[in-house]
Amino acid sequence: MTGYGDEEIQRLLKEVVPGVDHELRHDLWPGMLRRLNAPRTSVPWYDWALIGMLGCWLVVSPEGILHLLYHL
Repeated sequence: MTGYGDEEIQRLLKEVVPGVDHELRHDLWPGMLRRLNAPRTSVPWYDWALIGMLGCWLVVSPEGILHLLYHL
């Protein structure tokens, strides 16, 4: 052990870790409005294909519901 004291560790941490800026640099509301008014993204076709295959698997093999719930 090197025998660092608490004061030495605090000094080293203050040197390494930058200070935290508690003030916001800009208003967050305009960015939020832009996100709310942005066009919605559509679900890709392969997501619908996976959902369809999952539905078919559950219809063909009903015990798959238990497997699916176990892994969730």
